[in-house]
Amino acid sequence: MNTKSARTTNTIERIVIAGGGTAGWMAAAALSHHFEVLTQQGSLPLAPQITLVESEAIGTVGVGEATIPSIRAFNHSLGIDELEFIKKTHATFKLGIEFRDWRQPNSTLFHPFADYGMPLKGVDFYHYLNRLKLEGEAIDPSDYSFSAQLAKQGRFAQPHPNPPTPLADYGYAYHFDAGRYALFLREYAEQRGVIRLEGKIEHVQLDQSNGHIESIRLDNGKKIQGDLFLDCSGFRGLLIEQSLKTGYDDWRQWLPCDRAIAIQTEKNGDPTPYTLTIARDSGWQWRIPLQHRTGNGYVYSSAFCNTDTARETLLQGLDGAPIKEPRSFEFVTGTRKKVWHKNCYALGLASGFLEPLESTSISLIQTGISRLLTFFPHHGYCQSNIDEVNRQHRHEFERIRDFIILHYKITRRSDTEFWRHCQNMAVPDTLRHKMELYKSRGYIMAQSPEAFEPDSWAAIYMGFHYDANDYDRRADAIELGDLKQQLKKIRDTIHNAASQPTSHAEFIARHCAAED
Repeated sequence: MNTKSARTTNTIERIVIAGGGTAGWMAAAALSHHFEVLTQQGSLPLAPQITLVESEAIGTVGVGEATIPSIRAFNHSLGIDELEFIKKTHATFKLGIEFRDWRQPNSTLFHPFADYGMPLKGVDFYHYLNRLKLEGEAIDPSDYSFSAQLAKQGRFAQPHPNPPTPLADYGYAYHFDAGRYALFLREYAEQRGVIRLEGKIEHVQLDQSNGHIESIRLDNGKKIQGDLFLDCSGFRGLLIEQSLKTGYDDWRQWLPCDRAIAIQTEKNGDPTPYTLTIARDSGWQWRIPLQHRTGNGYVYSSAFCNTDTARETLLQGLDGAPIKEPRSFEFVTGTRKKVWHKNCYALGLASGFLEPLESTSISLIQTGISRLLTFFPHHGYCQSNIDEVNRQHRHEFERIRDFIILHYKITRRSDTEFWRHCQNMAVPDTLRHKMELYKSRGYIMAQSPEAFEPDSWAAIYMGFHYDANDYDRRADAIELGDLKQQLKKIRDTIHNAASQPTSHAEFIARHCAAED
């Protein structure tokens, strides 16, 4: 047997992507680039034909405009020039998220894309902050985060590729126009041979012998056959659910918000280098600044608020004039029981939904694509591969789910029925265990891999004043007076360094202002 031939044989000749938007075009761009590389290096004799079907009449949700730093790696993997991307999508930079009124009214905390301080004598920095808290010291964690201080001052600078000190190491993400990003990736994908077809999917034909999807038929009568189908059809899950009936796990008992109203407003002042989320009576409001406008929305629970009240709450909380009428969405927080079933692979909203509190929607598309490329069925479908993808997907969703639930559970707000419900609700055992470990000794448990690292958990614990009763006693190796001096030095270094870069608005104007 020729092992090289067996290794390079590709049984997937036709890939059909059902749905465009961010998920569909991210998949099309990533797959077309992936196969281009494989064919160039001789690992694949012929790239599969990729066809994307979308309907302008259906449209997309298109409100996932805030991201986490992993989006930079995705763009870089495709060879996309960062400044060109920013100009084309009217993007701004994001150093983290400011949470306003979450712990209680008139409170503020910042979740930065960076660690706090740096380990001292091999002990994580937040243990020293917990030690000082237990000594009665007033602690503001953001004093020890370079990116948090940049954000507070409205400044931005790209981190040095080889920072002289761990204190200067931080990440950043973007706010961008999701519609423009989809168009940007569409152009990229079509240049690499992806075929786009306009039309609505009217019928899905299954192969009666094995239950696989055989073809789809459009409203114009066109029939499209495929070997692998990607479901990027949004909440409805046209292929993965409506056709293959994989089932859905509903998590609303832990995440009660099930509605959202979104609206775009005119630009009002310089854009902030962070996302703003403001707690409201029955949920929370987002504010995402782009170069040319601001994205706004209210995520709320229909059990505690009606649509008219939610709409009025959002409109009263705007800081700019509306550009369009508000759009409403209904959703069920949770995940598909299987995102890969037979020859169908679900991405984006078709795979499940976690509310956008920590801006993970686009990141989840990205990791879904990464798993598909890792376990791509070059030699045909292997059930162990499919099972592993589904296991990894659930693990990722559950870890992010727990992190988001934490924001609601440890609030000290009791001024509305919604917030009292959140305080009193039961949480998943996985989160309860993490919370108990932190409360007892300041230990942050990580079930690797997790989208949010220990310092992100520390940001929420400390920012919400969910105080630990103890700390890692190895932190006592530094005498208290010396520790205070070291922390003051770190704090002063960070504050001074954060005052040096130019403003966020000036950085964009100099380097990457949108051209249209």
